[in-house]
Amino acid sequence: MSKDREFLWRRLHSLLGVIPVGLFLAFHLSLNFTAVGGEEAYNEATGVMELFPHSLLLLMEWVIIYIPLMFHAFYGVFIAFTATPNTGRFSTYRNWMFSLQRFTGVFLVIFIAWHIFQTRIQKALGAHVEYDMMADIVANPFMLGFYIVGILSATFHLSNGLWAFLVSWGITQSPQAQKVATYVTNIIFVILSVMGVAAILAFV
Repeated sequence: MSKDREFLWRRLHSLLGVIPVGLFLAFHLSLNFTAVGGEEAYNEATGVMELFPHSLLLLMEWVIIYIPLMFHAFYGVFIAFTATPNTGRFSTYRNWMFSLQRFTGVFLVIFIAWHIFQTRIQKALGAHVEYDMMADIVANPFMLGFYIVGILSATFHLSNGLWAFLVSWGITQSPQAQKVATYVTNIIFVILSVMGVAAILAFV
């Protein structure tokens, strides 16, 4: 029975990593990418969220983002410290991806917690989440580097996690299908990484 429960928890963990957490990451990076167009474009894009009633926005954040994210993060840390690479089933490349998935997952727990503290919590304390806030944050070279590493970790974790999701859910079963999925998820990684890094550099 415990194995059945663990199987279900892992399936839920995998699913939430793609829907809604992965979709939100793609949306968040797309929103931030408007900073490439300048301060006015970014503030206008992010200001759209303020059109929602505060109580509804808060409910949406908890249901769609925070609760799924916390489950995925905490259970992911448990997996990271208990799982071992399956050298008998997967190639050396896939085992490297396995290890990087666990490493980036643990790092992202720290990065996301810090990012939420610098933005959402500061907003709750009265600050305005806008272009100038992010510009002030990344004016520190250390924080700029920290954010770039965080963005690349997030885009890798999502793209590689999507590959694992397709395998674990039986969507890509054959070696050929998994090879195609590797190409597709690598493209997703490149696109999201370029968007994310370009966005954060736009604040400098």
